[in-house]
Amino acid sequence: MKLYNTLTRQTDEFQPQDGSTVGMYVCGPTVYDHIHIGNVRPVIVFDTLRRYFETFKGWNVVHVQNITDIDDKLINKSIETGETVESIAATYTGAFFELLQALGVLQPTHTPLATEHVDGMIQLIESLVQSGHAYEKDGDVYFRVDSFEDYGKLSGRRLEEQEAGARIEASSHKENPFDFTLWKAAKPGEPKWDSPWGEGRPGWHTECVVLSNQYLGEHRDIHAGGNDLVFPHHENEIAQAEASSGKPFFRFWLHNGMLSIGGQKMSKSLGNFDYAKNVLANYDPETVRYFYLSRHYRKPLDYSDEGLQAAQTAVTRLRTMLTDVESELRNASGTYGDPGIDFVSSLAEFRSRYVEAMDDDLNTVAAISVLQDLVSATNQYKAESTDEDRMALLDAVALLKELGEPLGLFAATASRESGLEDGLMTLLIELRKQLREKREFKLADQIRDHLAELGVVLKDTAQGTIWSLS
Repeated sequence: MKLYNTLTRQTDEFQPQDGSTVGMYVCGPTVYDHIHIGNVRPVIVFDTLRRYFETFKGWNVVHVQNITDIDDKLINKSIETGETVESIAATYTGAFFELLQALGVLQPTHTPLATEHVDGMIQLIESLVQSGHAYEKDGDVYFRVDSFEDYGKLSGRRLEEQEAGARIEASSHKENPFDFTLWKAAKPGEPKWDSPWGEGRPGWHTECVVLSNQYLGEHRDIHAGGNDLVFPHHENEIAQAEASSGKPFFRFWLHNGMLSIGGQKMSKSLGNFDYAKNVLANYDPETVRYFYLSRHYRKPLDYSDEGLQAAQTAVTRLRTMLTDVESELRNASGTYGDPGIDFVSSLAEFRSRYVEAMDDDLNTVAAISVLQDLVSATNQYKAESTDEDRMALLDAVALLKELGEPLGLFAATASRESGLEDGLMTLLIELRKQLREKREFKLADQIRDHLAELGVVLKDTAQGTIWSLS
């Protein structure tokens, strides 16, 4: 598998260091508010990558996603609302986990809280001060960027060519305006911890270094996040980690493109954003996943209701084939002849194309195209095949489900159509059949109409009545 590596600025062949276990760290949320639609993109993209690793590559993934529960944004919200930082963090951490579940995102292996690892951050900062890579000034501690020769290797920004900005505040305390904060001296009313430099709290950039080292150890394969984190956050992580250890930090750095609305960058300051929970109130999770994966993860993605509606139509088409075939052949058995054998043999090409696409820097756009082509081929065979060859359709359904799993598709369909539902529907369909034979059409129609209200669609065919979920 090849992945575009921001560090090398090229597509590199990826293999786990030990051949079987992937250590993946994805920067998590600062829990001061609900997650907005821009934050959802890395969540879905890198969940898809993990799923593909596990289902198609057979690799075990140790997935770490931090929770930043102490930060200026949390403190500012506390001042605005009068609520404690701890209470705010707890509320939106819970909301984040609920969102992951709603989106069908696999639970990360570890979701460490920053506040539970402050001791480790203090130890890292102490080692940097002792080695001359950091210095203290009036209770604040800064990283000395001039001391790290490779500073800028991830972003490609040469230090001498940079200008103050990009989330860096110039300060008279700093030796260099690009020196970044490792420890902030306490201010009245803020959360604080004891340290060798007095009471205070850690800076944001130190958190991910400590957590990735603690939970991944030497399995530091992939570090991922939005491309807005390349500089300064990820650049500053590398500086601290490699200055303290003398060893390379992560081998692969993956970054997704940003979301825009109407071609304009999405941001809370412009007010052109929406919360993810609001989107899920109008669209089902698999439609949302499809929408985000219908554009290559490294490219910008323009968010729109039109795009989501197109995704909804596309997902419905895929589901319809799946549910129609399963409904028709729910209780069928037997084999199929040469036409069925030829059709099943042709399915291998779809799987091969899918793997080729996903192995090519997680090209979900091409992978989705394979799913749509598979449905087209299956619908054509379904229309042309005779009854004795229709069992071959179940092989297509099984393949569609297999290819959909890394994308997070069809889980809802599988879970909703349980054995209990099968039994109840068989009973109701038989009852409706008997009523129709007795010419009690009004009662038969009432069964059909009530089921429709519950989202169950009955379809009368030459082979009998079949049912599916709308």
